[in-house]
Amino acid sequence: MSQLSDAELAARLAEAAGRIAIEVRRAGLIEGKALGQAGDMVVNAFLVRALAAQRPDDGLLSEESQDTADRLEKSRVWIIDPVDGTREYGEARTDWAIHVALAIDGKAAIGAVALPDLGLVLRSDCPSPLPPQPLRPRLVVSRTRPAAEAVALAERLGAEIVPMGSAGAKAMAVVRGDAEVYLHTGGQYEWDNCAPAAVAAAHGLHVSRADGSPLVYNNRETYLPDLLICRAELAERILSEMPGVKQAC
Repeated sequence: MSQLSDAELAARLAEAAGRIAIEVRRAGLIEGKALGQAGDMVVNAFLVRALAAQRPDDGLLSEESQDTADRLEKSRVWIIDPVDGTREYGEARTDWAIHVALAIDGKAAIGAVALPDLGLVLRSDCPSPLPPQPLRPRLVVSRTRPAAEAVALAERLGAEIVPMGSAGAKAMAVVRGDAEVYLHTGGQYEWDNCAPAAVAAAHGLHVSRADGSPLVYNNRETYLPDLLICRAELAERILSEMPGVKQAC
């Protein structure tokens, strides 16, 4: 496994982590919030140990590990979210994900997003053509707390609103052609969107902050206020009509 490329390593890790998470849930020993926490913990332990073994000189940022300043001095940093969407995972829904990404000099260079209950791993090194765009675009939003800005944008675009779970599942819905727009303005962290951003960009989608500025990773402050992933042909219109967002120069 040590001879794997970075992209292949990311995909193998995401796939294996998905199998582990499903087995933890399948055991049926815990449920609800506790199940989500257990899945996060077990998957994180696997990913952290595997990356330490396979890429010992790289930095690491994980939602479920204590952050250190060591990564800030490194060019290559793995950014992982062991279980993105613990609620959906605990409820045995399909809209949760596992994120494994490699940021190089602050850019989401390589990513793999596993959708374990769908048996899918979407990769930045294996892009597939996007299906034809429908006449009426679809915009994915949080199934529990849709952002007002996203709802307002849907109204301006005449778009259908599609509620969905985790950030990774929503981003991959655009990659897979099940939606055309994913706008998030409620705040995320680098692990929430680094892998999805890498995969989406590799598939030819527009990926940016909500004001059109680029996403930058491996920052001391890991909070990212907003995210836009959409079909490239819609990007200019969306950015011009974004409600309440100042556009970048």
